[in-house]
Amino acid sequence: MKNKRYLLEGRDIIKLAWPLLIAQITQMLMGVSDTIMAGRYSATDMAAVALGFSITVPLLCFIQGIALALPPIISRLQGTKDITGIANASQQAGYLVCFVGVAMAALIPFAGNIVSLFPMADELHTITVDYVVYVLCAMPGFALYQWLRNYCEGLGKTKPTMLITVIGLMANILGNYLFIYGIGPIPAFGGAGCGVATAIVIYTMLIATFIYVRFSPALKKYQLFDTYYKPSVVAIKRTFKLGLPIAMTLLFEVTLFAVVALLLAPFGSTTVAAHQVALNFSALMFMVPMSIGMAASIRIGYRIGQNNRRQAKIAAKCSILIGFVTAACTATFTLSAKAFIIGLYTSDEAVYQMANALLIYAAIFQLSDAIQVISANALRGYKDTTAMFIITFVSYWLIGLPTGVILGRTNWITAEPMSAGGFWIGFIVGLSAAAIMLGARLYYIQRPSYRYAT
Repeated sequence: MKNKRYLLEGRDIIKLAWPLLIAQITQMLMGVSDTIMAGRYSATDMAAVALGFSITVPLLCFIQGIALALPPIISRLQGTKDITGIANASQQAGYLVCFVGVAMAALIPFAGNIVSLFPMADELHTITVDYVVYVLCAMPGFALYQWLRNYCEGLGKTKPTMLITVIGLMANILGNYLFIYGIGPIPAFGGAGCGVATAIVIYTMLIATFIYVRFSPALKKYQLFDTYYKPSVVAIKRTFKLGLPIAMTLLFEVTLFAVVALLLAPFGSTTVAAHQVALNFSALMFMVPMSIGMAASIRIGYRIGQNNRRQAKIAAKCSILIGFVTAACTATFTLSAKAFIIGLYTSDEAVYQMANALLIYAAIFQLSDAIQVISANALRGYKDTTAMFIITFVSYWLIGLPTGVILGRTNWITAEPMSAGGFWIGFIVGLSAAAIMLGARLYYIQRPSYRYAT
């Protein structure tokens, strides 16, 4: 019976996770298509898109983090069969997320000042500002899309997310073609056209998700739009308290890798390029445990709602086991296919040699990364996000980054600075520390005497 419970829970986690995986990869491909298509227009436009993306992605991540508070809330209510509570809690989260999206859009008049914080040529500055303005225009739409997407995922409906992001990718490629190069009455916007396309895609996905939520028979009984619930300061504050640590954790990750790229700049373009190859491929592999973790959060919230602590614990264990096994597979693939992987990115021999060494670190990196991200998402399912926030901050910024700086930029321990290799060791140390501490926290809150947040 015990083995059967594990098998059934593992099956449900995989069933939820695989559409999320495709959705996450598809979302990454949107950024890839922006870079490739802008690069074919000109190197300046490609650089502007990269800079504009770097400026706007923290804002997008913050909105996404706030919205990620919704799945554990409604999956728990679903477990208790509180249909009315699901609609009410979802609308309260919608008020919060929409407010954050509008606040981000309010930065439009200051876009030029924000971009000016990063020294660049005038031509590059103009294109980057235009890109940022167009993306900021889409922030309210992105907030509402994330709200509805996480509403669906919290109720275990992950396939619509997959299908809608695939539609979004196709719309993104078409939009890039139309607005970068221009056609008929549409002028050529160059790299800024990627911003226009991104805004259109976001609103396209919002409309598609709204249509699904409004008319899907599977969601009809939850009656999200049937009754209007007035904003509740208490409920909104509770959602914000749950979502803010998630949003800050995402920002820690995004800014950490951005800082490391800047710290590697003095070592030259070859080092930065090799680092980017290893990091970009690792980000792709990261989507696997990330998706499993998101599924774990939903299942744990549902089981807690049923007041079934034992099954919630089984869901957490299954998720970590599945994540570790898949990470072992992706790490093995990384080591055995290094030449093929690097060849997809570059034909430069110097970059090849350095990236070849960094991919060894990237393979090891995937094991601890899988455990820490799944453990963090499991804690999200238990609504224990403050501990997750503190642990990730300490692990990334107080353990991992200092280790990377000492090994990569100084000769305090090694005979000479290890350059990118030192920072990758720092990543491994930081993620391993996060995996241990998050795992310990997960074990601690699973005690029978622990009282979960409501």
